[in-house]
Amino acid sequence: MALTAKGRATRQRIVEGASAHMRSDAPGTVTLDDIRAITGTSKGQLFHYFPGGKEEILLAVARHEAELVITDQQPHIDSLSSWSAWTRWRDAVVARYQAQGAHCPLGNLMDQVGSTPGAVEVAASLLKRWQLLIRQGITTMKDEGLIDPALDADQVAAAFIAGIQGGVQMLRSTGDSTHLEAVIDILITYLKDHAPAGS
Repeated sequence: MALTAKGRATRQRIVEGASAHMRSDAPGTVTLDDIRAITGTSKGQLFHYFPGGKEEILLAVARHEAELVITDQQPHIDSLSSWSAWTRWRDAVVARYQAQGAHCPLGNLMDQVGSTPGAVEVAASLLKRWQLLIRQGITTMKDEGLIDPALDADQVAAAFIAGIQGGVQMLRSTGDSTHLEAVIDILITYLKDHAPAGS
């Protein structure tokens, strides 16, 4: 469906309004009536912009939230070219999830849309992009002579993603970021331990 500029703005307003609600302490299972009330739109408007109904809206919100996962790590994740840059990125990741606490809007959305192809694509796309950005940082450090060129950047980037996801799940369960901080710190130390002698 081709939208006018005004239509795109309205659709985005619905997505951002629903996203803000998902970030609040209020949501459990979100209904279409909730979204209508939150965004000040009619049922007809919702189905005009989201013919697939609630699932399509929640997937659009999930894509928006997935984008925020990366945005909240900027500009640090795009410039992992020194050890201090890695520390700044680490602090940004920890701060993001500490602020989020036990409530994860993206996790809540994924729970509600289940294992639909759209939900799987949202999660897979986010993790792939995130891992690629970390891999690029490791490759940059190798090019700068700060990490052993023989180090497997793909493998270590994958370990960062797995570790962060595990740490976030622990934070959601306990409200404590200790595990998240520990896994990132250990992996950064692992990178430092693979610095060439004298670097």
